[in-house]
Amino acid sequence: MNFSFWETDSWFTNIDFLIVGSGITGLNCALRLKEKEPDAKILILEKGMLPEGASTKNAGFACFGSLSEIIDDLKTHSPEEVVSLIKKRINGLELLLKNLGDKTIDYRSYGGYELFTREDQELYEECLQKMPEINEMLRPVFSDEVFSISENKFRFEQIQQKLIFNKYEGQIDTGKMMWALVKKAIASGIKILNGVEVKSFSEEGEKVHIKTEKFELVSKKLIIATNGFASRLGIEEVKPARAQVLITKPLEKLPFEGTFHLDKGYYYFRNIGNRVLFGGGRNLDFKAEETDEMGLTNLIQNRLKELLKNTILPNTNFEIEQSWSGIMGVGEQKKPILKKLSQNVYCGVRLGGMGIAIGSQVGTDLADLATQA
Repeated sequence: MNFSFWETDSWFTNIDFLIVGSGITGLNCALRLKEKEPDAKILILEKGMLPEGASTKNAGFACFGSLSEIIDDLKTHSPEEVVSLIKKRINGLELLLKNLGDKTIDYRSYGGYELFTREDQELYEECLQKMPEINEMLRPVFSDEVFSISENKFRFEQIQQKLIFNKYEGQIDTGKMMWALVKKAIASGIKILNGVEVKSFSEEGEKVHIKTEKFELVSKKLIIATNGFASRLGIEEVKPARAQVLITKPLEKLPFEGTFHLDKGYYYFRNIGNRVLFGGGRNLDFKAEETDEMGLTNLIQNRLKELLKNTILPNTNFEIEQSWSGIMGVGEQKKPILKKLSQNVYCGVRLGGMGIAIGSQVGTDLADLATQA
């Protein structure tokens, strides 16, 4: 690259912290670093024109897990681990709202619902049976019963008779959330460069040498906050998981408001005004969706449209306005990976599809880890 002295001096010299990824984790990490070390020179590199992972590609659920997801997690995690995960998600959501404000991110506390298809009779009965036990398990976190039974007042079809309601779930506008974080970062003196992908890095003494597709530079510390793309930088415990999403054109009348889960959370939908946003379906082909390449498949898009037509918006004419995909970071465990990789390299990744809930906290904890004496 043909940089001038001014550009080199202002942007690429004497960098204290270089952060890879300008999503919710990376921006919160940068803001926390600036709070702790006001004179630090912080540069964020983002490979996309916009944040390319899941931060603005998701559905905007302010949630901590549906009942069936929690029951499923208990098969691979202890009750103490599951409660700890949910506490972290609740704390993260509270931190997000405290940092940015309800109005700024258009937070709506409509509550969340889980519905079950007719084929899910066994899962439905298991959830009804275990609901009192899960409510009791979560009582220390909420001092209240979280889940309750709700009537199907939304006219969904081809589903089990009752829905399960969670009054502590909400929704946000993730575009507004990210713009608010970017504005705060820039106002704090944090520099962000888009369209720059980090290809590799190496440590030499007290410095980290970073090689991008366009130029090379040096930083005192390197922080990896790329979540679903972490395996590209050698963090093998994180597997990418592509999520496909679509949104309808505005409808004359939408019979519901809120966030909705289906099939252990593998499908999810919500209203955005009088539109329906609907995503999921990676369980139809886990192997194909374990990719960090953006894209859409007919298998999943057709299934989303079929469920929209037959279950979510029966007897309603609708048109699809837009479809897209995002990349999550998942793994065998739901707990995020937050650790020091080497003397001057740190990472905060594997948010497990819960970036809105835990991204703010993971970013804050990552900054604290990187500034420990």
